[in-house]
Amino acid sequence: MKLIIVNGPNLNLLGEREPEIYGNESLNQVNRWIQNHELCKELEFEFFQSNFEGEIIDFLHSKRSEVDYCILNAGALTHYSYALRDAIVATQIPTVEVHLSNIYKRENFRKTSVIKNVCIGQFYGEGKQSYINGIKHILEKK
Repeated sequence: MKLIIVNGPNLNLLGEREPEIYGNESLNQVNRWIQNHELCKELEFEFFQSNFEGEIIDFLHSKRSEVDYCILNAGALTHYSYALRDAIVATQIPTVEVHLSNIYKRENFRKTSVIKNVCIGQFYGEGKQSYINGIKHILEKK
């Protein structure tokens, strides 16, 4: 099974940006941890990060016939990107939304996810474990 792990704006600054909220590990460290996790040994991954909405949408378009699932941490795009929402629908890639922090216990604008209703699951608030919880969800659906 092939999964893409897509990370949106500012996630390239993990480990530097607000470590009290997002943790001390870099995105590369989190990606390696996911890839080496016992649950993921039999899975094939491709990791992608961009600070640009259009690049993320283009990436999803380009992978629509190549992958089985997507784990998406859209960052702030979660809260307002109807274009990203439409790309999830258009590509028909079953997508799980993840967040490192608990978006429902933060600022009011973060409590809205415009992508939630087109995703097959949503996991948040457990740091990097949110990614693994999303992968578990996919494996249970398979």
